[in-house]
Amino acid sequence: MTVGEAVKQRLLRLCEGRGITINKLATMSGVTQSTLNNIVSGRNNSTTISTIKKLCDGLDITIIDFFDDDLFRTLEQELQ
Repeated sequence: MTVGEAVKQRLLRLCEGRGITINKLATMSGVTQSTLNNIVSGRNNSTTISTIKKLCDGLDITIIDFFDDDLFRTLEQELQ
């Protein structure tokens, strides 16, 4: 799994757990709907920390809470 895929899965799980849609998260976080759609569709595999911070603010969690998930503990090193 890549970092981009892990971010996508984490966002989807967080939204599902809160009973909100990706579009609602866009409104709550101030991240554009197109940016969020690109993340969850896999078109954006290099989401910035700044964008993740905005999403975390919208979800009322910290960045540490966001990355504190097994998805990120099992990532393999990505060399390009």
